Amino acid sequence: MKNLIDIVVKNLEKTVLKDAWLENLVGKYSLIGDSAFFDPQQFPWTQELEANWTVIRQELEQVLQDVDELPNFQDISKRQYRIANDNLWKTYFFYAFGFKATNNCQRCPQTTKLLEKIPGMKVAFFSILAPGKHIPEHRGKHKGIIRYHLGLMIPEPQSACRIRIADKVAYWEEGKSLMFDDTFYHEAWNETDDYRVVLFLDIARPLRFPLSLVNWLVNNLIAASPIIQEAKTNHEQWEKRFQVTSNK
Repeated sequence: MKNLIDIVVKNLEKTVLKDAWLENLVGKYSLIGDSAFFDPQQFPWTQELEANWTVIRQELEQVLQDVDELPNFQDISKRQYRIANDNLWKTYFFYAFGFKATNNCQRCPQTTKLLEKIPGMKVAFFSILAPGKHIPEHRGKHKGIIRYHLGLMIPEPQSACRIRIADKVAYWEEGKSLMFDDTFYHEAWNETDDYRVVLFLDIARPLRFPLSLVNWLVNNLIAASPIIQEAKTNHEQWEKRFQVTSNK
């Protein structure tokens, strides 16, 4: 069954949301337009996150006390190894396609309450880039998702901590939102001496029917796929080790 689901997901990615003409179709059915960047004002929930960013940061500061014990991105999701093959990209997951990291959520109750209000939220975690980390150019495969970053810890100088999406360079700001389509090629740098941390979300793209139905189906198949189930297992194994080492 797992192999069957994996095959279905891969074929849906190829035939529905990855082929150029079908990506264009998704863009045409998009209720928020089709561009590399999006105005956060199109999503009312971003205003509440920005208004509470210091609350989220306070919980993040507690998490960072154990930053060396946090899992690397590729420890949770093996598919990330091409862009994350060192110990410079740490993660602290809350949600991932139906999976809830219960203990992590309990450690950050105010952040969790805010996240649970967000419609269409598929993935949520603290994305922690150590000094010197460069995430090489890559692109997402699923145009039915919109990516969101809320700046929580953004070191100076601004020019040394940045993200390029398509042909435009953007800069994170503490307490501010950044939204983009990750199917455009993008890369990121933290060339400072401090950690860069954002609240990283993947949100289901608002679409007109029938693409909304297709997107719903793809997202549900991804949630059931071996890729997500493996990531869930990896996270649960990390959590057991973390509880032993930290007594939390």
